[in-house]
Amino acid sequence: MASIPAAAQVLGRVILVTGKEEFLSERTVQGVRAGVKAFDVEAEIAESSASELTLASLGEMAAPSLFSSTRCVVVRGLEGLADDCYDGILDYASAPVDDISLVLVHGGGQKGSGLLAKLRKLPAVTEVKSEEIKPGDLSRFVASEFAGLGAKIAPDAATFLVTAVGGDLRSLAAAAHQLTNDFPGEQLTVEKVQRYFGGRAEAKSFAVADAAFAGRKAQALEELRWAMDGGTAAVLITSAMAGSARSLARFLGAPNGMREGDLARDLGVPPWKVRQVRDQSRAWTPEGISAALRAVAVADADIKGQAHDAAYTLERLVLTVAGLRAGR
Repeated sequence: MASIPAAAQVLGRVILVTGKEEFLSERTVQGVRAGVKAFDVEAEIAESSASELTLASLGEMAAPSLFSSTRCVVVRGLEGLADDCYDGILDYASAPVDDISLVLVHGGGQKGSGLLAKLRKLPAVTEVKSEEIKPGDLSRFVASEFAGLGAKIAPDAATFLVTAVGGDLRSLAAAAHQLTNDFPGEQLTVEKVQRYFGGRAEAKSFAVADAAFAGRKAQALEELRWAMDGGTAAVLITSAMAGSARSLARFLGAPNGMREGDLARDLGVPPWKVRQVRDQSRAWTPEGISAALRAVAVADADIKGQAHDAAYTLERLVLTVAGLRAGR
């Protein structure tokens, strides 16, 4: 959730926004703009691409207008700034104008790293990093979005939302806004999130796989029929089943005492998923997982070979996998 900084935090200062996560960078820029406008509603906003910037144009952008001396100047793509403009930017950042907020946005990478190093040493420069969020941290991002909106979401609901919506931060933030507006003052539970996002094909597929590998036959069949009725492609379901089987196989083959973060990397899953895999693994043997992988491979081949009855093929797969687990 974007926060609006106080004028003292941005006016007379240089805000250096760095990192590859464009959504977070843009959020910072919009927050600075809002802070300047909150201080002076008539404040001027000026933007430019660094590749088109000259010392003369920077001076013009920072000059007071007839309406207000307060300005927010945004320079995007700082990595594209011409070398002969470096000294001008550094000179300004050494003694910024009191009524001006200069926002410099660098999209990441090594280009322009020398300029960044010099800017970071200046007392009037505040750096805001927009680092890419790893898949394992998406649920934490979701929780922070709801917290910023004055709402709470249960951990399993945050996990489900990530599964349903995916890893795009903009989409997750939009989902948080929608759910908070529709359930004001209420904690967001899995049931509430499912009401809006349970129809996503990926979410349905993983629900089938989770129930099957947990040995819950009735629930797995129910999830499967719901997924098929909703138009979920059969190959998405076999893909989710294969992913669950591979994660369990890797977990069972992992050395004892591995840290959760290391396990997550080895399994190819986010950290929250490690706990689920660990719980499921207690009822599986390497032999059982091998049999499950073979069953998934057969079903996948049948479906891709245009089996006459994909629903039957998937039902047989779900029952086979759930039976292998329950038969330990």
